[in-house]
Amino acid sequence: MSVRQSVLKQVSDSLVSAGLYSKPAALALLAKQFVGFGPRLPDPERALREPEGLVSRCPTLDVPTMVAAYAKGLYPQDKKWWAPDERAVSFPENVRISQRVWRLLRTQAYGVTFDADFAAVLRGCSPEKDIQDAFMALHHAGYAHSVESWDFRGRLVGGVFGLAIGRAFFAEGMFTRERDAANVGFITLSCHLQHWGFTLNDGKRMRGHLSQLGFVAVPRFAFNGLVSKAVLHPTRLGKWSVETGLDAARWNPQYAGTGKAK
Repeated sequence: MSVRQSVLKQVSDSLVSAGLYSKPAALALLAKQFVGFGPRLPDPERALREPEGLVSRCPTLDVPTMVAAYAKGLYPQDKKWWAPDERAVSFPENVRISQRVWRLLRTQAYGVTFDADFAAVLRGCSPEKDIQDAFMALHHAGYAHSVESWDFRGRLVGGVFGLAIGRAFFAEGMFTRERDAANVGFITLSCHLQHWGFTLNDGKRMRGHLSQLGFVAVPRFAFNGLVSKAVLHPTRLGKWSVETGLDAARWNPQYAGTGKAK
C-alpha cells in the first residue's frame, strides 16, 4: 500500500467513525455549527470543473465570513471563493523531515517564533491586498498566526502564516530567503500542532514543495468531512508562542508525545 493509499484509508476510517461519510451528514453538521455566522455561503460541492474549483464571487472578507468560509472548505482568491477537486493536506503524524532540515533543527541554525511579527510575514508572502487586510483582521481577532524563522543576526529569513479553527490549521502562505528557513518553521509549527491536538493542516492546492513536506492530495468531499469534524472543537484563540518544553529536533511525527525538550 502506497503512502497516499494509507493516508486516504486513515481519512476514510476517520469519517466513518465520526458518522460523516455521507454528504447530508457532513453538510448538516456544518450548517448546525455555523448557522447565523456570517453571510450565506455557497456549497463547495458545486464548484465548477472549468475553471476547476471556482465556486462563486466573494463580496466580503470580514472575520465572521472568513472563519465560516474556511470551516466550510472554501478559501478566497481573486475576489472569488474556491474549492478545488483535491486539497493538499498535511496530517501531523505524516510530516516529512529531511536530513538537512533535521540538522538545521539540531544545530539551531534558525530561531523560530510564533506571532512575533505577523505583518512582516504577510509582506514576505505578498498575498493579494484584500487577503492581507482580511488576515490582519483575523490576526487581531486571534484566529490568524505567523511562524517566523530568524538567522543569527536577527534577520527574518522565512515565514508561514495561516489561520486556526478548532483543530484545523489552514496554511495560507510561506516564504523563504535562505534555504530551508521556512521549512524549519513549518516543522516547528507541525510539532506544536500535534502537541496541541490539531488533526490537519490545509495547504490548498498540491505543489512540489508541499509533497516534500508530507502533504497528500485528499478528495474535496473527504477534506470537507475532516474539516467539519475538526472545527467542532474549541479554537486556540489569541497569541501563540513557541513552547520551551518542546524541541522539534527531538520530534518523531509518527509518535505523538515526542519532541519534549530535556
